[in-house]
Amino acid sequence: MVAPGALRVVRCGGSALRGARAVFSADSKYLLYVSGDFVKVYSVNTEETLRLMGGHADLVTGIQLNPHNHMQLYSCSLDGTIKLWDFMDGIPIKTFTVGTKLLALYTLASAEDSVFAVIPKKGERDTFQLVSVTLTKGAGQDLEGKELSVVLDGVGASMKHIAFGREVCSPSGFFFLLCSVGCTTKTKGGDNRFSCVVCHPKEDCIATGHADGKIRLWRNFHDKKEYTYSTLHWHHDIVMDLAFSIEGTRLLSGGVESVLVQWHNESSCQKDFLPRLGSPIEYISMSSDGDLCCTLHTDNRISIINSNLRFSRSIQGLIKSRDVKTGLVVDPRTKALVLNGEPGHLQFYSLQSDQQLFSLDIVQRQYIHQAGLKQSDLVKVAFSAQGTWLATVEESEEVTDPELQLKLWFYNEEIQSFELNTRINTPHDNHITDMCFRDMDELGDDSLILVTTGRDCVFKVWVMVEDTDPEGIILYWEICDFVGSYHNYQATNCCFSEDGSLLAVSFEETVTVWDSLTWDLKCTFCHPPGNIRNICFGRLTCSKYIIGATDYGFLCCWNLLTCALEWSAQLNVVVLQPDPLSEYIAAISWLSKESSLFVFKPNEPLPVYIQRNLCKDKILLAAFVPRDEPEITSSEKYPWLRKSQLFFLTDTQICETKILLTFFFKLAVEESLPVTPFSLLLGKHRHQQAQEDTDLGKLVVHNKQKQASPAVKELLHTPAHVLPSASFLCTIFINSLLISKEKKSAEEVADEVEMESEKAEDDSDEEDITAMEQEDTSHMELLGEMTCKLSKSQEKELRKIRKMDYSWISAL
Repeated sequence: MVAPGALRVVRCGGSALRGARAVFSADSKYLLYVSGDFVKVYSVNTEETLRLMGGHADLVTGIQLNPHNHMQLYSCSLDGTIKLWDFMDGIPIKTFTVGTKLLALYTLASAEDSVFAVIPKKGERDTFQLVSVTLTKGAGQDLEGKELSVVLDGVGASMKHIAFGREVCSPSGFFFLLCSVGCTTKTKGGDNRFSCVVCHPKEDCIATGHADGKIRLWRNFHDKKEYTYSTLHWHHDIVMDLAFSIEGTRLLSGGVESVLVQWHNESSCQKDFLPRLGSPIEYISMSSDGDLCCTLHTDNRISIINSNLRFSRSIQGLIKSRDVKTGLVVDPRTKALVLNGEPGHLQFYSLQSDQQLFSLDIVQRQYIHQAGLKQSDLVKVAFSAQGTWLATVEESEEVTDPELQLKLWFYNEEIQSFELNTRINTPHDNHITDMCFRDMDELGDDSLILVTTGRDCVFKVWVMVEDTDPEGIILYWEICDFVGSYHNYQATNCCFSEDGSLLAVSFEETVTVWDSLTWDLKCTFCHPPGNIRNICFGRLTCSKYIIGATDYGFLCCWNLLTCALEWSAQLNVVVLQPDPLSEYIAAISWLSKESSLFVFKPNEPLPVYIQRNLCKDKILLAAFVPRDEPEITSSEKYPWLRKSQLFFLTDTQICETKILLTFFFKLAVEESLPVTPFSLLLGKHRHQQAQEDTDLGKLVVHNKQKQASPAVKELLHTPAHVLPSASFLCTIFINSLLISKEKKSAEEVADEVEMESEKAEDDSDEEDITAMEQEDTSHMELLGEMTCKLSKSQEKELRKIRKMDYSWISAL
């Protein structure tokens, strides 16, 4: 998505890590896994993400090592392409365009010029087929891969429904064992639907997982009547994936119990367990040496496990909560995004590493995965200005009489985590709708005030009280200091002004402004019809304004000094987010299935930036994240991006997951030069030089050629492998950057001509004529006029006049 004005919207993280089975490298030093439309290379030893390989235009659905070169990787995507990567360097080698959606990928050592993929069957809905894709050989990077041959029809779309077994040598050549399972078989004794299949690496044996939790090992399956099978049973629900060890002596299974089960020698009596893995296991992968395995979980996490079933390490991505009730909040300490994680937990998500920093257990109760059970969950969160204090609200799922708890957490520097400080039971009689801190840097803890609003038609002010226990340890407690209401309306939103002197609380259609010292009501604002959906104060030079958005599609700006409506606009604002470091406010609207962005300053009637059709999905939440260093290159054109970046959360209807997106700007480079640090530096130098020439155009005589230096063009546009040595190019390049000494002002030119004419009084007429032509030409060029050539007699008369003494005129 490319926005006008050189702004782009790009996905920066939060993608699903469980789109396909992960793959270990041949030496087990690296783990390669899918992250949305990217493939990541993870170091098992250093626990760092080494490479981020991007190039697919849609979700990646399968990855496999190249069986003929273990330093290369194949990947397939819903965009209809297969890419071959050098994953150690993170660069694509080949791209094969198949032209249809690819749902799974398989490779075989015996198939040198082809791979196997699952594609939708043309003309039939929800029907898929396994095909062999011939990989065309060619010199270019982009090749065609549309030569398909159907191998098996009516297969499942998941890669877990097809397995390739061992290859067998026969007089006619190599052949392999191929197994595919369907998903529609049921019996009277239970649900025997197939869920996954895997082939034994050494024997003619097939293991299948079923919806009733059983694992069946099939043998002699070549005979339709005399096949045999044995059953392994521990899982109480569906078996989600299976994997054999490299020798086939161990079988791993996983399911919704979040337990990895290891079966020995195909016996139900010999099994080991690795419990409490956190969430259901969706995929299991084994390394080629059998020392490691990894499990992909439904909570967007990858666990790496040793062969003795000892947990080693994990990669935790963004947990996709069913509903982000807390909103999108920024931790002032780490600048991490904070939102709902696993049930009852608060996750701190790093945008830089695209991983979860840590998870804080707020509810501190065991969550029971049972449909229809009413349990407590986290609904609201707020940080103090420095991130020292954290306020959370948890409530049960009861609609009429919810169980509420307000908790205050203090950040402990020693343990580098938050500790529970205060618990307040039933802070309101009904659901809490909003809360915010008043925290000013120059004041101590006595200035810390927390305000909560609720559907019980009141807002409450909680203040910090210092106390000491019998052992002399200083404690902080939160007590209710004031309760406010307005005409028995429901309180919906609250926020403090920048200096903390005013509190704004919205009551349905009305915005009320209160003095934070005396808690007196100062003024009210209203813009019917419609209830107030969002409110915020202006900052810095716009601190005298308050902004409100209604659910009837109006954005209003009120002046606190005149107590009047400053301006209003008809806009269906779903997200209103002020930048904490500037005067700018971002408003995101949703209209006709289109999200649009408006950035404005409250004191100006027109937005400074508008972007229609920002993304295809509805934007649910947004947050400004402060930069570590102000962005200089974009400060002139996009001043609202100078100190902060804007992140927002969307809900995609295709896969029902949330994807984080961020604004990313790209500056256009002049003369279409390659975007390299050197070309950017050279472009900046040329821009400055051109600006100087423009400003001094009336005083400077331009003798410089307008065309760029051939040496520079040769250096930038010639392929690196055919360039001569740097020592040869150095002299030519340096000379091309030198400024000519012929660039002189008009006065200098006139003085030189004067000196030359006096010095060469008795020279020939031709030399005098040349000097006069240079002088006249330079003066006339400054005026932008054409020069007229004088005769020799006229030039002599002009020289006599110039040599005459006119100093007597000054005495008059």
